[in-house]
Amino acid sequence: MNSNKEIERVAIIGAGIAGLSCARELKLQGISADIFEKSRGPSGRMSTRRSEGWSADHGAQYFTARDPRFIQEVQQWMRAGTAAIWTPKIKVYEAKAWRESNSQEIRYIGTPNMNSPGKHLAEELSIQYETTISQLDRRSDKWHLRSNEIGDIPTSYDFVVLAIPAPQASALVRSLDIRASDIADSAQMKACWTMMANFPNQKTADFDAAFINQEIIGWICQNGSKPMRQGNTWTIHGSPAWSQENVELSKEDAQDQMVQCLTRLGLNCRDAEISMHRWRYASGGLENSISFLSLPDIGLGLCSDWLNGGRVEGAWLSGLELALMLKEI
Repeated sequence: MNSNKEIERVAIIGAGIAGLSCARELKLQGISADIFEKSRGPSGRMSTRRSEGWSADHGAQYFTARDPRFIQEVQQWMRAGTAAIWTPKIKVYEAKAWRESNSQEIRYIGTPNMNSPGKHLAEELSIQYETTISQLDRRSDKWHLRSNEIGDIPTSYDFVVLAIPAPQASALVRSLDIRASDIADSAQMKACWTMMANFPNQKTADFDAAFINQEIIGWICQNGSKPMRQGNTWTIHGSPAWSQENVELSKEDAQDQMVQCLTRLGLNCRDAEISMHRWRYASGGLENSISFLSLPDIGLGLCSDWLNGGRVEGAWLSGLELALMLKEI
């Protein structure tokens, strides 16, 4: 890419927090950005599953804020009513025993749902949902995109940003640039099996959430303990190691193993209405964070939580910092 040529139009693949953050900053700079998202809505793993009479945050359970820029952003979300502080009673289970958690971190959640901050970020952005970008082609110093659903995207772009999980990014760039594909291939991603259990009657426990160590389950949370949540639905995450080792299990088999583990932990799910979800790329990333990847010579960039230490904050900062870098190209 000619570094003297101004970037006027950017395509962003993925409407998770990284892609949305990048698009918002580009908009502030006066750069046009179109987002393409394969699912029906924004926010990625900041998501809430809804069913008849109940809902559950089945992806990210909460987020923290440490960088001053993200703290300021979260405060803005709170003023907009799309985030709140969550103060759960947390316990830890390890070595076959329960103990109180000593964590003093401030935890935030989206309100009224976990995807609310993402919806807030998506306002006034150009987003094409249910559009899976399957091919990138660079011709005459422009990017041309193709999707599974509608074929060729009619607009061409000066710069393409991939704000998607590492394996998906690798598949798109493998034949285009070895630098980008090597970075994506080096990321170690882990799956997460998620179980949502809705109980017909109030399920009593002496904690709102629990970290579980040395078991196939890694996290248990009473969804109703969060601000603006109702009902008696629990979210249970399989541990990263077990989830990755058993990523190809059927939902029924994964559920059976998780229910057995919960029973041993004292949570009987016999009367619960249970729903399962498999996140193929839930956690993990680069061993050494680089925040983002920018390749101005070909007009390609990568941003995501997996490039920046994981977590919601890492995703938001990754998108922001890539957008700021584009301003300097």
